[in-house]
Amino acid sequence: MTLQVTRRQFFKLGAAGMATSSMAMMGFAPDAAQASIRHFKLTGAKITRNICTYCSVGCGMLLYSRGDGSINSTDDIYHVEGDPDHPVSRGSLCPKGAGVLDFIKSESRLSHPEVREPGSSEWKRISWDDALDRIARHMKDDRDANFETHDENGNLVNRWLSTGFLAASATTNETAYLTHKIVRNLGILSFDNQARV
Repeated sequence: MTLQVTRRQFFKLGAAGMATSSMAMMGFAPDAAQASIRHFKLTGAKITRNICTYCSVGCGMLLYSRGDGSINSTDDIYHVEGDPDHPVSRGSLCPKGAGVLDFIKSESRLSHPEVREPGSSEWKRISWDDALDRIARHMKDDRDANFETHDENGNLVNRWLSTGFLAASATTNETAYLTHKIVRNLGILSFDNQARV
C-alpha cells in the first residue's frame, strides 16, 4: 500500500513541519523536549596540548581531562582531538592519532619503568632516575669493553659495534639531528629512526 499525496498536500505538510520546528527553535517546545537538553561533553574540561607519538609528522593534539588537580582528584583523559592551532597538522589526525584514546586507556600500557634482573623471571618497578642511571651505566660499561679504535688492518675506525640505537619517532628535525650527532659521536654504527613505522 502506497501513500498518495498530492502536490498541494505535500506543501501543506511541509509548511506545518516548518512552523512546528520554527516554534520549537523560538522556545515554544514541549517540556519533554526541553528536559532532554544536555550540556556539551567538553564543558569544564581541562585542556592539555600534546604531540602525537605515532610517527615523525608530530601532529598536535588536544587532550581533555576531568579533575581540578587537587590532592584528592585524579585527572582522567576522556577525549582527544586534533589541535587546530598546531602548525603541522592544523587540527587533523590520522586514524592512529584519532584512536590514541584507546592507547591511553589500554590496560597493557606501561606507565612506569620496570626491570628484570639477570636470572630472575619477575619484573619489578623502579623509578625514572634509577632507570636512566642503569641505562647510562650499562652503556658506559659496554662501550668501555667493546670500543674499537682500529680495525684488523690498522685503520682508525673509532666504532662501537656491540650496541645499537633506535630513535623516537615524534621528534622535530632539530631533535633528530642532535640525536644522530650524539649517537655517532659515541661511535655507534647501528642506528635507525622509528619514523618509518
